Amino acid sequence: MIGISESVMQFLLALIVVGPLVGAVAALLPAPPGLKGKSPDQAVLRHGVTVTGAILLAAIVLALGFDHDHPSKMQATTDISWIPALDVRIHLGIDGISLPLLVLTALLTFLCALYSYFKMPAGPSPKAFVALVLVLESGTLATFAVLDLLLFFLAFEMVLIPMYFLIARWGGAERTQAAWKFILYTLLGSVVMLLGLLLIGLRSGTFDMVALATDNHPELTKSVQVIAVLAIGVGLAVKTPMWPLHSWLPDAHTAAPTVGSVLLAGVLLKMGTYGFVRILLPIAPDGMRTFAPYLAAFAVVGIIYGSLACLALARPGAKGDLKRLIAYSSVGHMGFVLLGISTMSPTGVNGALFANIAHGLITGLLFFLVGALKDRTGTSDLDALSEGSGAALYGKAPRLGGLLAFGAVASLGLPGLAGFWGEMLSLFGAFKPADDLSRPAYLTFMAVAAFGTLLTAAYMLIVVRRVCMGPAVGAEAPRLADVHAYEFAAWTPLVALTVLAGLWPAALLGLTDPAVQQLLAGGKS
Repeated sequence: MIGISESVMQFLLALIVVGPLVGAVAALLPAPPGLKGKSPDQAVLRHGVTVTGAILLAAIVLALGFDHDHPSKMQATTDISWIPALDVRIHLGIDGISLPLLVLTALLTFLCALYSYFKMPAGPSPKAFVALVLVLESGTLATFAVLDLLLFFLAFEMVLIPMYFLIARWGGAERTQAAWKFILYTLLGSVVMLLGLLLIGLRSGTFDMVALATDNHPELTKSVQVIAVLAIGVGLAVKTPMWPLHSWLPDAHTAAPTVGSVLLAGVLLKMGTYGFVRILLPIAPDGMRTFAPYLAAFAVVGIIYGSLACLALARPGAKGDLKRLIAYSSVGHMGFVLLGISTMSPTGVNGALFANIAHGLITGLLFFLVGALKDRTGTSDLDALSEGSGAALYGKAPRLGGLLAFGAVASLGLPGLAGFWGEMLSLFGAFKPADDLSRPAYLTFMAVAAFGTLLTAAYMLIVVRRVCMGPAVGAEAPRLADVHAYEFAAWTPLVALTVLAGLWPAALLGLTDPAVQQLLAGGKS
């Protein structure tokens, strides 16, 4: 879109990956006297906004300089030898698959830093909070930018410790138990994943993702690929999270602070599905074909299970937590992503990538809104929120109620909003999967997943009815504070992008489709 030299693009991508780490170190140092202002705590929070804002700006410039005419080509590449004995290289690059996730991560982290500047979660020193958020951002951005299997693993693991401490130190009730559950599940999955990555690298003689995806490697026989897909897939499935490896997610979301939930749902869950697309589909296609029907089966079970769990939490008298409900909805939404990937077809994989971005925008917005509602009312319990005549947000805080209703209808896949296209394309992909997959089985999966969309609409509309609707506010019913200016600033980009992606899906699909076509063709244009 704008002409930027390759060397500048390389610098921008390196800055995006390393910049947050430098910012994290700086956050722990004493602030210069001229920057302290009236409050050292506000100074370090302002530092977080500045660093994440600079990274977002760099990501936008990188996106503008990206060659949109050739999105399947790796761009802004850096390739430096790191461990010659193992042929491990510092290899960075982006294409149409990774660029949207890179920008989404930078955007959500900046919005979380901006929100925290005005509404810092209760807990220890802001210094540690800002440093952990920046380390988390660096690890996530690196996951989407690295092109070496071992570097991918290191970046994949880098996010675990910051998220553990964000939950354990700044979370709510039962935060310690939720944090330990999160770290144990993800670490155990990662150990198995490392074995699979080492198997591929040592058998093929390289850990370079591009070389593995485009070159012929007869050493990676079908049996080797099957073992690698099983091992790597388990680690990725835990992070996604795929049913039945999902049980850490509701506890983590319920206990996490608002910004922790936003980053967990909007960014961290995407690392698992990205690994399926970037690593397993192109590098171990034979192994993926073996497990694709099982992956689809687990995906559709997750769609139905997540929806039924949400319906159970939404019913009156269930004492359902609204944050927990949205966490279970993520299990269902990520099920559509896994279903699209399992079809191994361009339509399905494009749908999965679109659903990834849509889920990050919509669920990030919903967790922001539930956090704001909990700050105002002191609870996220649905029965407490709808006690008596209901929360009646439309009357007590009309803008907040309107945004919550918008997030709910976007989440249920209303046509014209971002949530629609990813789920629809995943279903189309299941209607016509790759040639060597069983079409009758996938037609069954498609029918079950389509029924899941009806259940999603049911529980989301129940939430809107119970929380937003009710009699007009009387003199005895106090009004709630409506949307503050800083909340408006943090949420407006998510609303705007949800509408834009829904009305103009070609903006995203134009990036992903050529890259997906080349990826599924084994690197051949």
